[in-house]
Amino acid sequence: MQALPLTQSGIQQRGLMSSSEYTFKRVQVCLPEPSKLVVMCDKRKRQCVCLCQVYKSCLDGLLPNYQAFYRVCSRLTKHQSTLLSGQDKQLLVALAGMDVSVPHVAVVSLAVCCRALKLCKVPAAVLHAFDDIRLKPASQVVLGLPEHILAAHAQPSPNPVQLQMTTPFPVTLPECALPADFKKQHGLLAKLHKHLVRRAVLAQHMGEFKSFSTSPFQLNRKGIAHSSRTWQNSEKHVYLFLGYCHHYQQVSQPTLQLFLSSPLIAQFVSFHIAAGHSQLYIRNFPSCAKCVLRWWQSKPGGNHPSFVAGLEWLQTLGLQVADQLPRPSKDPKGLADIGKWMCAADLVHTIHGAEQQSQAQMQQQGVTVETSRDMHDAALAAMIFSHLPPVRLSCIRSLVGPAYLGPCLHPDCKEPSCEGNRLSIMSESPLLMRISLPHHKNARKWGKAVIEFDVPSDLAQLLHTYLGAPRKALLEHHLLIGDACPYVFMDMHGRGFVAAAVLTLYWQKWLVSRGGVPMNPSMCRQVFVDERQSDSATAGPSNQGAAMVMGHSVKQWDKWYDMQYHPRLAQNAVDGMQSWRAAMLQSHTLAAPDLTLSTALHCGHVLVSDSEESQYQSCCSDSDSDIDIELD
Repeated sequence: MQALPLTQSGIQQRGLMSSSEYTFKRVQVCLPEPSKLVVMCDKRKRQCVCLCQVYKSCLDGLLPNYQAFYRVCSRLTKHQSTLLSGQDKQLLVALAGMDVSVPHVAVVSLAVCCRALKLCKVPAAVLHAFDDIRLKPASQVVLGLPEHILAAHAQPSPNPVQLQMTTPFPVTLPECALPADFKKQHGLLAKLHKHLVRRAVLAQHMGEFKSFSTSPFQLNRKGIAHSSRTWQNSEKHVYLFLGYCHHYQQVSQPTLQLFLSSPLIAQFVSFHIAAGHSQLYIRNFPSCAKCVLRWWQSKPGGNHPSFVAGLEWLQTLGLQVADQLPRPSKDPKGLADIGKWMCAADLVHTIHGAEQQSQAQMQQQGVTVETSRDMHDAALAAMIFSHLPPVRLSCIRSLVGPAYLGPCLHPDCKEPSCEGNRLSIMSESPLLMRISLPHHKNARKWGKAVIEFDVPSDLAQLLHTYLGAPRKALLEHHLLIGDACPYVFMDMHGRGFVAAAVLTLYWQKWLVSRGGVPMNPSMCRQVFVDERQSDSATAGPSNQGAAMVMGHSVKQWDKWYDMQYHPRLAQNAVDGMQSWRAAMLQSHTLAAPDLTLSTALHCGHVLVSDSEESQYQSCCSDSDSDIDIELD
């Protein structure tokens, strides 16, 4: 869309003003750099202002006054501003010459803008310019400020990025005391700083970094491409770091150039250690920083020697952080004491009771939203635990129903014939259902091998009942989604469990309502392995087959899932030593040889004589043979 003429008649000729409740004019002021504004007046003569040109720069390009102005405006409006849509948005975008794909256009009142400017102590000429706009709303004149005002705050040329790391590198982590305004949600994705994510420079950096990390063939990148889940984790690490720099280090416009500052990285790690945040996140951040550094290294001019030293420094930082912040050990007894553990028998009994109750209520009360939700919850719980070895939650969340005939919904799938993780009905009589999971965590390592199995008859009957009238009742109840929801299981709003945290909270709430404890659904895998590896394990599936359905190998049980692996092996070894000792005592039936010490000394050596045959050896202190004997 081309920019429209400034005159009111030109706008009216295009017919765009006919359906708008605003009148528009375009002005230019300095706050503190030259910026284009569009001032709008509604039918009640209330005036709003929109900043149309956001200054683009790298690390230190923005002047403090501009950033302060932005923050004061947000505070004065309590983070609430008028969002435009439809013809109003199109008209504003056209006048401002903005990109037509801009997702959100928000405006604030002109009075708030003037108050913010006064609080930020901007030049007096800027205040006079805004007062002129406010007092003469009908003016169509583009404001021209004096040249000496513009010269003081002239828009500089974009900062060339210096592709080298800050040296010298810190040799230890700095001490960190939590600031008085400490907030857990300090990242750029938090509500307070979300507008910074859309800044042009950061958006460009993130787009290039994502392309570099996720492209299937990127030969100047070390390693394979990031999956969608890995990229989401990397993006979260980046935004948390940039949010820390913006909120606590007063960086006006955070960009990926901040990763070239080793002191900032050291301060960030020290900050999270002091705050007691997740050990897993702190250990993984140096790996994310190395990925960003390799992206900078791939750009023109990225062959500076400081990059090699920086990668080595980050490698050392990651190793030492992992050593000092090891993965916390957990045991069933400790988790049970804090209400985060249920044994396998209790969990199976709870889920079985929910299945029977949902089926009984369905027969007594018929198909209602409440009874349908109860059957949905029972079917979901039965899929997570009890009938099957605990399948990965990502596979359950992405499981589509038999009625879905569209393309694969997995974001990383590039196979045109793939049907995704699917629950299929193979036959109605006898009832046979099958689960196929081509997308699981180890699919790439297994050569794209599919986890596929037939559903047990009891679980198949429960799922078949739920996929009928109960699921249709839930879809009709959730008008926003309707029949478009392709997934087998859905949350309270009729949407699939796309986010893992949503399923975790949903499961915990349901488990507590059934008399259980708020245990994470992923902990069901540890519960199952704990029972299968215990000395009192009941008859059940083979460990190798169960591990295959769970999406890993038996070796992973000992490393990650069996929380009693080390104490159980240690106790079994101590108990076995007692029987070994008794066997050693019983086997000692032959008399020990009668060894006596000879009192005769020869050359300072003690000679050992046998009771049956005496042998005397000559000792030559200077011979090589004697030295060898003594060493032996």
